[in-house]
Amino acid sequence: MRLAALAFACGVWLLQSQAALPSAVPCLALGSLAVASAALAWFSGRWRFQAGGDTALRTARRGLVCVAVFIAGFLWAAGYAHWRLADALDPAWEGRDVTLTGVVAGLPQPFERGAGFDFDVERVDPYDARVPRHISLAWFNGLSPEEFQEVQPVRAGERWRLTARLRRPHGNANPHGFDFEGWMLENGTRATGTVMPRGEHVRVDERALAPSYLLERFREVLRERFWDLLAAKPYAGVLTALAIGDQRAIDADQWRIFARTGVSHLMSISGLHVTMVAGLFGTLVFFLWRRLAWRGRPLALALPAQKAAAIASAFGALAYCLLSGFAVPAQRTLYMVVVVAVALWFGRISSASRVLALALVVVLLLDPWAVLSPGFWLSFGAVALIFYVLTGRTARPGWLAQWGAVQWAMTIGLAPATLLLFGQVSLVSPIANAVAIPLVSAVITPLALVGAVMPFDSVASLLLGAARWLLDGLMPFLAWLARLDGAVWQQHAPAVWTLPLAMIGMLWLLAPRGFPARSIGLVMLAPLYAVVPPAPAAGAVSVAALDVGQGLAVVVRTQHHALLYDAGPRFGAQADSGSRIIVPYLRSEGIGALDVLAVSHDDNDHSGGAQSVMAAVPTALLVSSVDALDELADALPPDTRTPGKSLVAWRARCKAGQSWTWDGVRFSWLYPDEPELRAPWIATNERSCVLRIDAAGGSALLTGDIEKGAERNLLARHAPLAADILLVPHHGSGTSSTPEFVAAVSPRHAVFTVGYRNRFGHPRADIWARYDAGAVHAQRWRSDRDGEVSFDIDANGIQARAWREEAARYWK
Repeated sequence: MRLAALAFACGVWLLQSQAALPSAVPCLALGSLAVASAALAWFSGRWRFQAGGDTALRTARRGLVCVAVFIAGFLWAAGYAHWRLADALDPAWEGRDVTLTGVVAGLPQPFERGAGFDFDVERVDPYDARVPRHISLAWFNGLSPEEFQEVQPVRAGERWRLTARLRRPHGNANPHGFDFEGWMLENGTRATGTVMPRGEHVRVDERALAPSYLLERFREVLRERFWDLLAAKPYAGVLTALAIGDQRAIDADQWRIFARTGVSHLMSISGLHVTMVAGLFGTLVFFLWRRLAWRGRPLALALPAQKAAAIASAFGALAYCLLSGFAVPAQRTLYMVVVVAVALWFGRISSASRVLALALVVVLLLDPWAVLSPGFWLSFGAVALIFYVLTGRTARPGWLAQWGAVQWAMTIGLAPATLLLFGQVSLVSPIANAVAIPLVSAVITPLALVGAVMPFDSVASLLLGAARWLLDGLMPFLAWLARLDGAVWQQHAPAVWTLPLAMIGMLWLLAPRGFPARSIGLVMLAPLYAVVPPAPAAGAVSVAALDVGQGLAVVVRTQHHALLYDAGPRFGAQADSGSRIIVPYLRSEGIGALDVLAVSHDDNDHSGGAQSVMAAVPTALLVSSVDALDELADALPPDTRTPGKSLVAWRARCKAGQSWTWDGVRFSWLYPDEPELRAPWIATNERSCVLRIDAAGGSALLTGDIEKGAERNLLARHAPLAADILLVPHHGSGTSSTPEFVAAVSPRHAVFTVGYRNRFGHPRADIWARYDAGAVHAQRWRSDRDGEVSFDIDANGIQARAWREEAARYWK
């Protein structure tokens, strides 16, 4: 059973790692092989029974079963993927206005300039437009000064007719980055869109009567009640998230504290909370059922208390999951609880590992994309570790020793997976979780739940006040832990080959007392931390143009130095490309500090993420072309400017004629010069810092947003413009890339950094064509199509890679 479950999971995982889905013919061939393997396993089982058994035959039979189940997992995931991908937005209707009639299918989420919500489409106009059943819409207060609109109040469960413009799911594609498109596929959201100012905005029905929509309306009523009872109270967002799963109610500063202390899993609808609620329901029913049995009630005598408790646990978990929005992570835990309840009902709970294996299969049958989720691996890994350290041991420690053993196992055992998935491990998490788990799961969450559904406001306010009072005591403790030096271990992404070795070392280290040489486990864990990503050789350089949407961020690295040219856009009040894309990339690549952060000019799409980068990564020199960029460094919080955390030691202007050499690679500022720096009438784009990089095997030119005037100045000054790699000026705008400039540079590679279906129309068609016309025949790259584009320049020449091609998946 256990080997078969693992084989099924491996088959599902293999399918999810494919660049393309298998067609019908390969699937039929694999299905035939699975049937043949299963048949051979069945016949070998009968033969073994008649022959009296044989070890070799038994092993062969298990192998055949695993092959059949492995193929079954692969084919099951493939069929599920074909079915879900069929519900897609027709590319012909992408970016065109359509009128949709449907229902608001989830809690509307307010943001700075409007609101976002899930939408179930019931009808489309025009009728021939092919639109997915489930989409995500955003309704902005104003798309532009010419197209201002006021967002009307939208509530869950309402039926609306809206004119919207849709597009297929598309996210930034970078190494070590979040796979937005895979996440959308797992959640069944097959398109995103914007409500347009022109067209219809009509509320058709105030309440759709389907049970799921009524439940969402009930959740929204509860959220509004939280807002009323806890208005402007500290940590009200945490209680809202714990009760109804609205994680956006928690602000970014609180999430940072939770991440540094390793308790983020407690501040959402985690598996631990679902399990705790299920346990509370089961315990309560078990106690009451036994009391009824003592009094001779027929139903209690006919049904054992253990089975009644199992049913109650499953229904308690289901109720909590529904109340919290039935998110995918909560669903996984629900399936696990139901499997345990069924095993208890049938008296098959004797082997915990078998129950866990069955839960694994059930989860993957209902959600084959679960293997893409970090929560899947961490939740099953955590449960497996608990079984490993608490079962099969000769000694019977007390509850305090068991608790300590579990916390130690979680810290050590999950470290390899946590480093791979998140690039950091909280070293204070054992202490934080030892305090927070019992308090949040056993006290605060139940108080928040009961307060949410309590019909009397006075009692509800009292319960929620008690929960908030407990949080008032817990949060300062967590904040203190988060501020400790060394609270978090951050490092590069581990090499793939070190992970299996680390897993074996972890099991060795956590083995029972008496196991020989347990310290060898530490030696096996060492490569996970010690093996760093290779840096370029002396005289070589790597240039990586990250996919930050409509913006620019380029990481340049030599053997011992690193430079970041521009920092991408700011997405909103609490999100920017610095924190979401650049810092995780730098950390995963083993770049712990920046020698230079060059911000070409102060447009948001180039400078928006700079402050987040400086706050997280020690930065020796900030270079820009305008004085306004100094405000970025001045605005850093004081505690981030201490040595070892974040330090902008020097500031300078990029100025033509300045140059330096790192590890045999020459860097030169070609623009702007003194007149451009001093002239107040020159636009910021025309003052963009232009950087030239020369290595033994090739050269690169980074141009920011320079336009025609700056290009003419560069040509007039006879600057060395010819380069193998060109970051195309101003994202391929019509105001740049004059024929003379393109001919002078004559690049072999032209990189357009643009956002998917951006509103500026970049790159313009004639500019795109200009780089493959006449004497110029550049290989053209664009970030919205290729994702991150990187170039390794060494004595052998230039090797170019596109991340979407390198990490291709069938949903991208």
